[in-house]
Order: sequence, then C-alpha cells, then structure tokens
Amino acid sequence: MTSFNHLAFYITVLIVFSVFPLNAQHQHEHEGLHHWEIPSRDPDRIILTFHGDPATRRAVTWRTSTNITKAVAQIAEATENSEFTADAITKDATTEQFDLGLYKANASLLVNYHSVIFDGLKPNTLYAYRVGDGDGDEYWSEWIQFRTAKTAYAPTQFVYFGDAQNDVLNHWSRVIRMAYQTAPNASFVVHAGDLINNAHTDHEWAEWYKAGGFIHSQWTAIPVVGNHEFRPLEKGESRKLSIQWRPQFTLPIEKNLDSKLHETVYTVDYQDIRIIVLNSNDELEIQTKHIEEQLKNCTAKWKIITCHHSIFSPAKGRDFQFARENWKPLLDKYNVDLVLNGHDHTYARGHVPMRTTDSENTDNLGTIYVTSVSGPKQYELDKAQMKAYSAQGYQLDKAAEQTQFFQVITVENNTLTYVAYTTLGEEYDRAVITKDFSTGKKQLSQGQK
Repeated sequence: MTSFNHLAFYITVLIVFSVFPLNAQHQHEHEGLHHWEIPSRDPDRIILTFHGDPATRRAVTWRTSTNITKAVAQIAEATENSEFTADAITKDATTEQFDLGLYKANASLLVNYHSVIFDGLKPNTLYAYRVGDGDGDEYWSEWIQFRTAKTAYAPTQFVYFGDAQNDVLNHWSRVIRMAYQTAPNASFVVHAGDLINNAHTDHEWAEWYKAGGFIHSQWTAIPVVGNHEFRPLEKGESRKLSIQWRPQFTLPIEKNLDSKLHETVYTVDYQDIRIIVLNSNDELEIQTKHIEEQLKNCTAKWKIITCHHSIFSPAKGRDFQFARENWKPLLDKYNVDLVLNGHDHTYARGHVPMRTTDSENTDNLGTIYVTSVSGPKQYELDKAQMKAYSAQGYQLDKAAEQTQFFQVITVENNTLTYVAYTTLGEEYDRAVITKDFSTGKKQLSQGQK
C-alpha cells in the first residue's frame, strides 16, 4: 500500500468513527417521530396571540431546535409588492429552552421556544411579519400577514371551535380548513379548550399545529384551557397544566390573580367587544370575584365569556353546577351577551330567560349559551337534563349529536350574528342578537337565513 493509500485509509476510518456515532445519536433522539414533529433550525409551530391592545400589539411564538440560540422577528406594513422588506423592523426574541422529556412518553429532546411582542403598531393596518435566525439569512419563515384592530367600535368577525381533542390531524384538520374557507378574514379565533387529548404529549401538539398549518400564524388565537390540558406528569402525581402551554402561547397575565391562573385566565378587548377567558378547572372561587371585577365597570358594547366546561351541560353525566350557582347570577346581573363552551362533545344553543310566547322573536333576552364540538369524539344529549334547566330560566333552542361544527360570529352595528356550520361548510344554526346600546335591551331572532 502506498503512503497516499495509507493516508486515504486513515482519513476514511476517522470519518466513519466520527460521523456515524453522531448520526446514530441523532437518529436515536428522533426515533419514531414524523418529520413534522422533529425540531430543526427552521421555525415551526408559529402562532399569533393577543398581548395588550389589539390595535397596537400582537405576540408571536415559535419553535426551533436548540441550534438556534439567537432568534428574531421582523415586521413591516404590507405593500402590494415585496419592497416592504426594506422597511422591516427587527425585534430580538425571548428564548426559552424546553425539555420535552419532562414527560416520559415524549422523545427526550431539548427545543427552543421563541417569542416576540410587536408593539407600537398602527391601528387598522395590514402587517407582514416573519420569524427566524438572528445570526444569518438562512433559517426564516415565510412572510405572514395580519391586520391590527381599529381603535373604535367597528364590524368584525371571529371563529369559535369546541373541542378538537382526538385524532386531530386526521379529523380536525378539515374543520379548521373549512372554517378558514368560510371566514378567511376573521380577526381572531377562540379555541374553547381540549385542543388535544393528552396534555403533555408532544405528538398531539404536533398534530394540532400541522392540522391548522399557516392558519395558526395568520388568525390571532384565543386559547382556552380544558380539562385535557391538565394531566399528571407521572403516575400518582397531581395533575399539571400542559408543559407546552406557557412556552408555546404568549398570553396576557392577570397580575392580580394567583400565578397558577396566569395565561389561563385573561381578558381581550377587541373593538368594543370584551372577551373574558376563564379556567373552569381550578380556583373557581377566585375567578368568581374576577368575573365581577371584569364586568362591573365594563363599558364594552358586547360582553362574551368563554370557558371550557359547559354552564348548561347538554351531555349525559355532565354538570357544572358551581358555574350555574355562582357565575350565572353575575352574567345575568351584568347582561353578558354570549357564553362559548366546549367539553360535552355535543351541540346545544339555548338562552335565558325563557320565551314567554311562541313567536320567533324573543324580547328581554339575557344570555345565549353555546356548547359545541369540532373534533370527532361525540357524546349523547341528555334531553331530560336540558328540560330540567328550565327551572333556572333556560330554554334550549337548537341541539345536535354526532356532528362536527365550527361557528362564525359577526358583529356589525347593533347586531351580533352567530352561525354554526357543519364540517361540510353547511349552515346548521343561526341566531341574531339585536341590541339597544342605550338601554342594554336585546332581542333574539333565530332560524336559518
């Protein structure tokens, strides 16, 4: 063997023994994972959330591998061509390293979550943003657009989903995509809890993000915690909020509340609509006081509550008695317009107080209560229980079983129009609240258009 061949042989041996162990370790860490679950230098799981005044602020959160230690977001007013990029402002991200292996059923991987709060934005302005690598030009998302809110009361539209929860990629993906097809210009989206089934399982979060795709990064999300966002990390331990929840959603913090409720209880004021997000799993007494604080001096034209558990449970074996006894009196007192729930895997829309006539119109309307489901898991209605709620002034107006829904809610002038669609995009239910803002008196009309 010549000296040249000896040299080539030794170089080959060095390459084999240096590269293959690393590759083997890399493959071991990702064993059993789909390519869309594996973190990389490229941003994934990009999601917009509210964080402060929707007219001037937005938060964005995304994930990478730990190779990206310095991350940034860029934003500019969108233009009809690509020249807006010259005016883009760059903001450094806050980075948090996160260990998926805290839950043993996950792959033992470290990932980085990054977040930026865009502030100082102009109201009612279309912006383009992207997120990426602060050290170079190679690892970036696409440019994504969203519009800031107006500063005053103005027409708007949003989407609401009940539980996605099970088999999310297979069977929820078509629901969120049909919702986007139906209301592409929605200003925000309410996910009313049980986004996935097993709180800490990263495969399920990966499915949720893949099912929604770019929609998550374009529609501003209002996520609500459900009971399935809570699970023990290990057998015998007390249940804990999903370990992914706070790293992946940058949400408002109500500083006057116990830290256990931070980023699970918060309020969004969007163009004279107040949306109060509650955590119906924990610290219910504390939240009773919080509800009154959020409502008693509220001057918003429309008041909406969302929490996971249904205040008027339509499904067999379900009963959120605490909310009916402690929260409903406050909703009556302060003339809340709409309550959006999940949990019961059926569909029910009803209102208080009951109608006193058989006419289609209802004067002296109080609150409309909706329970809905967007995923494939379905339960049976408890018709006897729904009738029993009449003792508390509740009347069931429309119900369904074995159907996946999404809802589009439109606010314009003195009306709030609620429409429930099946996953086929077909209208199933419609209710219109007409409100006299000077007196607070409301009228309900219902039935398909």
